[in-house]
Amino acid sequence: MSTAPAALIDTLNSLLDAERTSLFRFMGEGYPYLNRATVEVRRPLQEMVRTIDDRVDRLANLIDSLGGVADSSPRGIDREEQYLAFLSLKFLLPKLLDAKKMLIERYENAIKALPANKEGAAEAKSLLTSLLDEHRAQLNTLTEAALRVAGKQ
Repeated sequence: MSTAPAALIDTLNSLLDAERTSLFRFMGEGYPYLNRATVEVRRPLQEMVRTIDDRVDRLANLIDSLGGVADSSPRGIDREEQYLAFLSLKFLLPKLLDAKKMLIERYENAIKALPANKEGAAEAKSLLTSLLDEHRAQLNTLTEAALRVAGKQ
């Protein structure tokens, strides 16, 4: 088992936490406003929610393979987030867009901060670039959904 620099493990754990705690967790099967959305909006959003676990697993596996420990401590719901489940999809979509943009920014910053020529850096850059591309594609999908829900398309 290799031992990657602590800064790399910390960066990966930070992204892992961001994935696990994103607003998208509110968009699960039981989210009432998603169930009432049109299929053109509902299907891509449900697919986005399904991709969270895969990204979490991929980040956790990389952390483990680099000799780190993936942070899996549970996190509760912030006071500001507790009411999101009761909001309309029209209101929630802009918040999801902002959350996706923030995740993209975190991935971009993490990639820039990766230590050059350090153990695990190339593997981490490859995974983070792949996950960043996924987030960017999802941002486009979210933008389209927000336009549909707002009645502009």
